[in-house]
Amino acid sequence: MATAKTQDLTSMMKDMMGAFPVDTKAMEEAFKSQTTLAEKLSAVSIDAAKTSTELSAKWMTETLAKMTEMTKAKAEPADYAKAMTDFASASAESAAEHMAAYAEIAKKVQTETMELMLAAGKDMTEDMTAAAKKATEEMSSAAKKATAAK
Repeated sequence: MATAKTQDLTSMMKDMMGAFPVDTKAMEEAFKSQTTLAEKLSAVSIDAAKTSTELSAKWMTETLAKMTEMTKAKAEPADYAKAMTDFASASAESAAEHMAAYAEIAKKVQTETMELMLAAGKDMTEDMTAAAKKATEEMSSAAKKATAAK
């Protein structure tokens, strides 16, 4: 007896699920939207990493050039102190410039990410609204057919 009930329940579930329209196209579109968003977000991150790496390399190259100048032999002992002071001053100025450049990179990432998220939210809302409207129409149609069949 238990087997018969299980089979009846299975049959009933199949019938019930068959009555609900499933729009696979909407699911495919949602998946495409998600992957497109992920691709765009990845591009923003990769671009920021590339720009940061280039900035770090430039900063290091400039620092090494200043160090080369500082380590050259000097004629007078006082020239060594001046070279150290010049290096420290130039390094502080360079650090301020480069930190400002890093802040600009971070600001750009934040702005682009926010724009992408807002656009994606708008697109997803429109897709959800269209899918809900279509599902409602199909359910109404199925309900009318079921009522008419009785």
